Amino acid sequence: MPRRDLISFAIFLILTLNLAIPCFAVEEPQLDLFAPPAALSLTNVTTTDATVAASVTNGRSILHVTTGHKSQWPGITLAAPNGHWDLSPYREVSVAVRNVASNAVTVYCRVDNPGADGKDHCVTGNLKLGPGQSGILHVEMLRLADDKMGGQLFGLRGYPVTRGGPGTVDPANITQLLFFVSQPQENHGFEISEPRAGGTDTPPTAWNSDATPFFPFVDTFGQYRHKDWPGKTTSLADLTTKRTAEMADLVAHPAPPDWDAYGGSGHGPQLSATGFFRTEKVRGKWWLVDPDGRLFFSHGIDCVGYGEKTPITGRTTWFQNFPGRQPEFTRFLSQGHALMGHYAGQSPECFSFGDANLFRKYGPEWPTIASQLAPQRLRSWGMNTIGNWSDRRITALHQTPYTDTLGSGDARMIAGSQGYWGKFPDVFDPSFARGLQHSMSYAAGRSAGDPWCIGYFSDNEMSWGEDTSIALGALKSGSNQPAKQVFIADLRAKYGDIARLNAAWGTNFTSWESLLQTPVTPDAQKARMDLTAFYTKAAEGYFRTVRATVRTAAPHQLYLGCRFAWVNALAAAAAAKYCDVVSYNIYQRDVVNFQFNGGADVPLLIGEFHFGARDRGLFHPGLVKLPNQAARAQAYRDYVTSVLRHPQFVGCHWFQYRDEPILGRVYDEENYQIGFVDVADTPYVETIAAARAIGYHLYD
Repeated sequence: MPRRDLISFAIFLILTLNLAIPCFAVEEPQLDLFAPPAALSLTNVTTTDATVAASVTNGRSILHVTTGHKSQWPGITLAAPNGHWDLSPYREVSVAVRNVASNAVTVYCRVDNPGADGKDHCVTGNLKLGPGQSGILHVEMLRLADDKMGGQLFGLRGYPVTRGGPGTVDPANITQLLFFVSQPQENHGFEISEPRAGGTDTPPTAWNSDATPFFPFVDTFGQYRHKDWPGKTTSLADLTTKRTAEMADLVAHPAPPDWDAYGGSGHGPQLSATGFFRTEKVRGKWWLVDPDGRLFFSHGIDCVGYGEKTPITGRTTWFQNFPGRQPEFTRFLSQGHALMGHYAGQSPECFSFGDANLFRKYGPEWPTIASQLAPQRLRSWGMNTIGNWSDRRITALHQTPYTDTLGSGDARMIAGSQGYWGKFPDVFDPSFARGLQHSMSYAAGRSAGDPWCIGYFSDNEMSWGEDTSIALGALKSGSNQPAKQVFIADLRAKYGDIARLNAAWGTNFTSWESLLQTPVTPDAQKARMDLTAFYTKAAEGYFRTVRATVRTAAPHQLYLGCRFAWVNALAAAAAAKYCDVVSYNIYQRDVVNFQFNGGADVPLLIGEFHFGARDRGLFHPGLVKLPNQAARAQAYRDYVTSVLRHPQFVGCHWFQYRDEPILGRVYDEENYQIGFVDVADTPYVETIAAARAIGYHLYD
């Protein structure tokens, strides 16, 4: 065998073995903060609007906490027995928590240095528990702070970092732990036990305060240039070597052997085959059923496609050997629109390092090659779904089931509403239905009627707010707001005389017209019954209109909901009434304790989740941060396992296929390490091994 072939074969073996290694939990060091267990006693406790009792069960010391709801943050404080703990070797503080009350509770744990005020010199974590549920509350002892170098760096969610600063703690001097609930409306009861320090602190790969000069700090491939790490691309030849090795690995791992053509269970029960995806509850668990009538768990990835673009305006000195001005790479320059952050409202010049690297790796035919490679990768990785925001050229290959999306477009918004991504649409304005119909028109002849299309999401992470927010937003709006007009018409039909409304709400409007003309915020408690009634009317109007739009254009596809991120029980109930599947974006460690608050037994789907770390050259770990790739892989297995075991979930989709750009995506500055592949199209072998370990046994 020629030497070059030997080298390629060796790389293939290494990659194959890495991908085949299952991910197991790593034994990490731990320290009991109150050792022996009996040391966890009332002598260390002070209370705020709370009572506490102590007990010992099987040598395990437990504190029983009951909070009131007069204070903003009722709870207890545990002082370090000897004045402080030196926890510098450890990554986090954890504690076992159990909800002993009949109402849900979110328990917070704050880890303090001297001078902690809730913002500085402390870090906080939380855990939401339903009645009777237990879990482990984790608080990472952040010792890193964003360093913008006196304003020379800007437009990022995460920055190259230095030690210390706001939002961090010195783990060598932890003085106390606080356990509390935040602004409760009722009393709560919970137990805490086994407070510990654990894990190993690992500085992020990107941290390098000794890089002189610091600028430029981004190399020609769009990577951090001041550090090295496993998998980093160092040359064009490196790209070729990695391509050869991955092709061999994909051949060695073609797909789970027991899947049918769609990725359903080839050896499971044969159910009714309708030719399209549907849902069915089988032996107490909800499932998707594929077009051939086989059980289907949707194990997928969002944003399957090409690289995102990052702003380059005002950043000339940041790049080493910037390729964008070379003739063959100018095609990857573009203008982008920014919604928030440094470039908010602007259209800065942008560059896609991800696409440029695909061109370098696969040559002039890179769009075709990358499109054909994506379904091959997914099936090899044990994944059977192309999730939201993915490239049409890939879904059109009809090799992997996929989801599509529709939005309300330029529909009129409720002026008085608010939300992270924008205001809430006015479902009573004709522009709402028109926007949906216009959006859905793009599905005609494409995803509509396509057996490979599972169904449609609508909008994304909408501003559902509290269960009075839409009604209050309508009342704050002007007199020409349709939602306000409908709400006041409903109130007039109920009360007749404005005096009766004034008596109920404690207001003094002179007429219905004055209520219409006046932006108003009534007492939410006095007006609660009317506010929640209108909220339900608006929420049901949203889901009913979307469902009708989907049914008209694509009668055989499923309506998959709106991917809730923040949701109350009224919105969840409205979704359960009209959606075929209710979808959530759930960014936490698992869904073991997830309870659907919509009051119905319906199928659920997770549209987004992810984990990230800062050990591979990126500055931000994403929404659920972990110390390294091994921990990320284990978290992946734990999360998907919890979804599989939940009786209502029919799938989960990772966000996203490729890492976000190191300098942030143009839309909102996100620069998270959350990909299955990096900016140079190199797979993360640890996470892929975890996906295979789960995916190849989905139906076992």
